[in-house]
Amino acid sequence: MVKLQYLDVRLRYLSRGVENLFRIYKLRDVVRIDPSKFGMPPEEAVLEELRKRYEGYRDRNLGIVIMVRNPKIDPIGYIIFGDGASYHRVEFEVLTYVPTINEVVEGQVEQVNRAGLIVKIGPLEGFVHISQIADEEVSFDPVRGSVICKQTKRIITKGDVVRARITSVSLGGSQRAPRVVMTMRQPFLGKKEWIDEYIRRRRGS
Repeated sequence: MVKLQYLDVRLRYLSRGVENLFRIYKLRDVVRIDPSKFGMPPEEAVLEELRKRYEGYRDRNLGIVIMVRNPKIDPIGYIIFGDGASYHRVEFEVLTYVPTINEVVEGQVEQVNRAGLIVKIGPLEGFVHISQIADEEVSFDPVRGSVICKQTKRIITKGDVVRARITSVSLGGSQRAPRVVMTMRQPFLGKKEWIDEYIRRRRGS
């Protein structure tokens, strides 16, 4: 895979009022079209192969490839001796999600346990350790499957929408899942209701 050009385009996905950064890259590759696909339109055959190869691909510079689009195929291909397939140079675009340290994201809590929270952010899951949920002592309630702030009695449970800041990112490799670690310990972070309450207090003071 050879990166041709970074398109100066930033797509901002508005998720409940928080902007998550997506990017579009233009790439170039050579695609093998199997003889069994010679009856298909070339663009369709190439797009199918590109999706198999790139969607879900992770790279520390590109991020995580979510979608492949707009393939432009060189109509003049070549054949390798002993291989009945045709090979074509292709330029195409990929839509990627690039989690960035200090980026503020918003997502739904998918899991609550003794270790903390698993939060869905775009195509990824982020982890908030129980010590990073609030600026007070937090404990896990196994009966309700929730975490409880001991001083304010605030509760977070599965399905709640929370806002957090990314503190570390590891996209992993082909054998290891991406890991995004986050914190909710600062103003304007945490459960949406907490943030609304904090804003009301600030306006009333």
